[in-house]
Amino acid sequence: MKQKYLPLLIAVALSSLSASALASGYRFGSQSVAAQGTADANAAEANDASTIFYNPAGMSRLEGTQVNFGATVVVPHSTFQDSGSTHFTGAPTGGTAAHGYAPDNVTAPSLYASKKLNDQWAVGLGLFVPYGAKLNYGNTWTGRYALTDVKLEAVTLNPSASFKLNEHHAFGFGIMAEHFNADLGQAVDVPGSIAALSSPAAAATRAQLIGTIVALGGNPAALAAANDAHASITGKDWGYGFNLGYMFTLDQNTRFGFAYRSSVAHGLKGDATWDFSMVTTDQITNHVLAASGHRLNSASMVKLRTPETLSANVFHQFDAKWDGMADLTWSRHSRLSDLHIQFPNTVEGDLVINQQWKNTVRVAVGANYRYDDKVTLRGGVAYDQSPVPSAQLRDPALPDSDRYQFSLGAAYKLSPKSTIDVAYSFLHFKDADTSYTNSCNPLNPTCTGNGETTRGTYKTHLQLLGVAYNYKF
Repeated sequence: MKQKYLPLLIAVALSSLSASALASGYRFGSQSVAAQGTADANAAEANDASTIFYNPAGMSRLEGTQVNFGATVVVPHSTFQDSGSTHFTGAPTGGTAAHGYAPDNVTAPSLYASKKLNDQWAVGLGLFVPYGAKLNYGNTWTGRYALTDVKLEAVTLNPSASFKLNEHHAFGFGIMAEHFNADLGQAVDVPGSIAALSSPAAAATRAQLIGTIVALGGNPAALAAANDAHASITGKDWGYGFNLGYMFTLDQNTRFGFAYRSSVAHGLKGDATWDFSMVTTDQITNHVLAASGHRLNSASMVKLRTPETLSANVFHQFDAKWDGMADLTWSRHSRLSDLHIQFPNTVEGDLVINQQWKNTVRVAVGANYRYDDKVTLRGGVAYDQSPVPSAQLRDPALPDSDRYQFSLGAAYKLSPKSTIDVAYSFLHFKDADTSYTNSCNPLNPTCTGNGETTRGTYKTHLQLLGVAYNYKF
């Protein structure tokens, strides 16, 4: 039935949207290679046009016209060790118990441009990928009834402007237009449902199912060797929001910044497609199984608002060689506690999913070292909390946990007008246990999932490799 798999689309969307704030959740990619080199501690530095993302007030410090374009490759390394995943019946799900689910590498490009109009005003435009992921657990892993695969792609367009009041105060603002696509898959627990029909309490239901198969000319004996069915979900949406920035320049060596990125309203619309063709060798039996479970291709929709973020940062130049910087970012994930899923043009009520996510904090510190007139070296460390509060709420679409980031970077001046930035980051996630349960019985026509429990431990680390080019006109 169409309700069962929409929650997967929402879970995946949320895990990605949290990344758009460079806070917690699945944080893929980087919005700036220079920032990545300091573990994103340099929001108050405002060294190039990527300040449009971190603090648009920083454009007041940029001269002339500047462009910045780059790309960051994310290389995930993740393994899952099963510790007793079960069907809704309590029987083991079977399948692969220990494996690397091998997410594909993800490349996140970015493009920024700024122009100083006069001594007070500057304008700019940012185009970046706030999140993107490819996870492929395969169709035979123990948690396949929760998720088999997912692909996420997002693009944000962020026109911005800054106003410099005087030598100490500058303000910035921008508009966000955010588009994302989501594709995912999940196994349908046909074997578990057939096994449950073998109980004495379900004898009448089983007899009715067999009678229908026989009446249509099918072979009920095929039920004994039934395989999983599969569901595929797609969804897309545009959402809009805004960001604000303020920068206080104490003197030529010290400045402080504050930035706010609003929540974004989304009305996610998608389609659910069901494939029962491989469940048995008898297509009539497959058709009856699909119809009896109300598996109908249909549309679905959910309205949600993503978490807003608030950041405070500082930059200080100690001497001709050294700069120090720090950033503290708070994300309001608690607004994602309840999700109300709607089914347009049906008589069904909302489906409510309780995420119980918590607010999170990310703290980063970094430094620049000017080796000579052409080479600047960078480094930084960060600690990032996860919004997932417990193993019971850790969905396979977001096997997230608190993480540490260690970054190194460098900038090389090709000419007085052009610079190349490179960066490398290593993100270590704490081992993450899961005992996620979808508490329902698939035999119930109003059921909202497979009723599985996924138990196991995730071990994850990421590597990020970034390169960018800056040019000043």
